Amino acid sequence: MGFVQADPIRAPARAQDLILRHRVNDYHAGDLERRYTSLDIEEDVFVNYGYVTRSLQALMHPRPRGQKKRAKMLLDFVRERGEVHPREVDEHFAHGRVTNYWGGSSNATTHLLDAMHYTGLLRIVRREKGIRIYAAHQHQSIPHGAAERRARIDALVDVVVRIYAPLPGPSLSFYLRRLRYAAPQWQSELPGALRRAQQRLAHARVEGVDWYWPADEAALDHETQDIVRFLAPFDPVVHDRARFELLWSWVYRFEAYTPVNKRKLGYYAMPLLWRERAIGWANLSVNNGELKTDVGYVASEPPRARAFKRELEAEIERIRHFLLLPQRSTRITNDY
Repeated sequence: MGFVQADPIRAPARAQDLILRHRVNDYHAGDLERRYTSLDIEEDVFVNYGYVTRSLQALMHPRPRGQKKRAKMLLDFVRERGEVHPREVDEHFAHGRVTNYWGGSSNATTHLLDAMHYTGLLRIVRREKGIRIYAAHQHQSIPHGAAERRARIDALVDVVVRIYAPLPGPSLSFYLRRLRYAAPQWQSELPGALRRAQQRLAHARVEGVDWYWPADEAALDHETQDIVRFLAPFDPVVHDRARFELLWSWVYRFEAYTPVNKRKLGYYAMPLLWRERAIGWANLSVNNGELKTDVGYVASEPPRARAFKRELEAEIERIRHFLLLPQRSTRITNDY
């Protein structure tokens, strides 16, 4: 994949774990964080914040840098210590407080650490109870030749398409515009990258919509499986809400930040995929070691196929294994 989006909400596990459990054999919640130091990955921003391979990260850096005087002082401190906890930095510099992205107040040192991590001066070596531990980092110099820049940008585009395709035309434009976060230094070149992508990607027009996918991927060479999957709200299969509505003709929304009285699906409703269709959603929670599963359906009732009930139970068993819960301890409710 090259990139896995991260999110801190656990309902019942973090998004990165819920995404990887479908794609890594015998994966358990927390494995990515536990094995982080032994894997060839970094935390960074791609089209969203998450985990990237180091080869993908190298395509995005170095990014523009600011606050040179304060950053140099902090970088010297980090290099001297080797690894630092944000609390150590704050105690040493006492930079005060700033307004963060969400409008709240943050330690200025934490804000500067985040900025230096984004620009590539620092890397996250691990986390302690969820808190980032930083070390100094150095990326290679930025490419100056136009051909090399285009090659890097096109490679970033290919990663996006490989993860999220097939993409309708407007969605392809949307994701490629988000590469301004991955490589802000090349933002002005993204329109040209979109035009090149439209020319080289495989594409077809279906019911008035242009769809794009990797040229080496056979779009029709797949078999439908009798399987149920609970997907994270940020899973590549459902991430593009416009495509979701085109494929499955209903509106799915992530409602964790929606007021309770306005939620229609639930705090962390996970789309329920049966065969090749998203037919409903599931809210999962763990209480005293017991897995509770609330399932809702777009139609008036769940599928009548005997295989569906069997596969729904199998998916719940997989969730238990993923969460390392005792087997056969569940409560299922239906909402339709």
